[in-house]
Formats: sequence, C-alpha cells, structure tokens
Amino acid sequence: MIETCSSILHISALTAACQEVALTGLVVGTNDLSQEMRCRIDGPRTALLPALTMAVLAARAHGLLIIDGVYGDLKDADGLRRECVQGMQLGFDGKSLIHPDQIAIANEAFSPTAEEIIAARAIVAAFEDPAQAARGVISVNGKMIERLHLEQARRVLALAERMRT
Repeated sequence: MIETCSSILHISALTAACQEVALTGLVVGTNDLSQEMRCRIDGPRTALLPALTMAVLAARAHGLLIIDGVYGDLKDADGLRRECVQGMQLGFDGKSLIHPDQIAIANEAFSPTAEEIIAARAIVAAFEDPAQAARGVISVNGKMIERLHLEQARRVLALAERMRT
C-alpha cells in the first residue's frame, strides 16, 4: 500500500523491490496520503494528481497492477463515478471499494466501452489478415495503427471477456 509522502518519493525503488518479493500490485492509500500531505481534496483531487500519476508510472515501469484509493462518501454515487473515471483515465486498473453498492459503478468505469471493444476487434482482425500480418504499421478505419495498438487491443478484449464473466 502506497500511502505516505516517503513512499511516493521512493516509488520507483519500491516498485522495483516488489518483483524481488513477488508482489503483483499496489494500492494507493489516498486518505492516508492526503492526510500526511496536509492537503485539501477537491472533486478532481488536484493536490493528489502528481502522486497518483507517479504511482501509475512506477507500477507500469515494473509490470505491476495498481488500484486507486477508496471513495468514502457512500451516498455520492456521482462523485464515485467521477473518481473511478478519473482513475481509469490516469491508468489505474481498478478502485478500492468499501461498500457493495460501489461495485457496479466501478465495474462500469473500468470496463471497456462498446466502442472500444469494436475498435479493438477491428485492429486484431486487421493484423490477422495475412496481407497485413507482417507489417508494423497499418491503416484501420482511416487511422494509423502500430503493433503497440494491437497489444492494447488484445488487452481491451481480454478485459472485456473477464468483465463479462
């Protein structure tokens, strides 16, 4: 759990060490972190954004999952939805939840949209076409698509499948 100023300042070393002890992911303790920072948390979590971004970058650099901190206002579904969407946009894999009523909102925010699934299928299909299979860059629906997009498309489809079950 990443929940102190020191852990954020040493996040790269901490995430590298995770591999040595077989940890697969991190959770950002936003409540503890904001208390230690002595910051005020607004709707878009302005004061926490640098720390959240650093944590995501470090997790990705070392192949770890990363989960966003809790949203404590159980009566504010819209606030939870906004924070989940923000977490997804920042690159988090999911959200810590403290009540069963929060599950559906988090699942919706972190699941691929129908449009993302359609686009991912088109990318995979295009690269599976024998005429395109050896190429590094192709055009799909008028957009330049590289092999890195193929990897991303496969990740979207795998996530969509996991969320469906």
